[in-house]
Amino acid sequence: RLYAMQTGMKIDSKTPECRKFLSKLMDQLEAMKKQFGDNEAITQEIVGSAHVENYALKMFLYADNEDRAGQFHKNMIKSFYTASLLIDVLTVFGELSEENVQHRKYARWKAAYIHNCLKNGETPQPGPIGMEAEGIDAEREEAGSSLQGGTTQPSASSTYEANNIPTGNYTGIHIPPGAHAPANTPAEVPHNTGINTIQPAPQNIPPVDPSLYSAQSAGEVRLTPEDFARAQKYCKYAGSALQYEDVSTAVQNLQKALKLLITGRE
Repeated sequence: RLYAMQTGMKIDSKTPECRKFLSKLMDQLEAMKKQFGDNEAITQEIVGSAHVENYALKMFLYADNEDRAGQFHKNMIKSFYTASLLIDVLTVFGELSEENVQHRKYARWKAAYIHNCLKNGETPQPGPIGMEAEGIDAEREEAGSSLQGGTTQPSASSTYEANNIPTGNYTGIHIPPGAHAPANTPAEVPHNTGINTIQPAPQNIPPVDPSLYSAQSAGEVRLTPEDFARAQKYCKYAGSALQYEDVSTAVQNLQKALKLLITGRE
């Protein structure tokens, strides 16, 4: 809502209709600020930024995994599109990292490309096959308007041609292999389409540090912004490891984050 407020102010803050909309939005923001006054994701920007970024990455990885497995359906398109919008929201916290800029661009393109392929009866090509820079924003808007309306049918004015997508390697963005769908991701997956899915490779999962089970915080632990930043760093390292399906590194970094959050010490 804060992102919507800031964006709306830039578009139009003078006409009566817009002023009424923005005033209502501002009231909602004030009410939420009071309601969630004890929620660190609301009161601390570094925590809020990590919360939004982690959810955007979760949506992106779910859609990317489905895409690479050749499982094309409406929920994976929505996940790509939603991930791009959540990265837009991250701009309320400052300038986007280069990685997030690239993820947003790729997610928008994928949502539009797969949406239009399915609409035209074409079979999308999985993975980062190529991308045309021109017309991406227009395709994104077309796909987005259809997705928000709960249908996969875009407007009749579509000028997208799937056959115009280049077949060479997409060199503009490096997207690592998608992780397996994390918890709480969209569950609407089509029935067996006859496409073989990718089987995960065996993993040597390291044992969980036993001390974490008995770890007790010494009284009321007061975590500093630096502590949150370090915990966020470990979680990002774990997320990056999962993109490459490196379970061992992911577990190690998550244990470091958990110990820091429980005890206030590394």
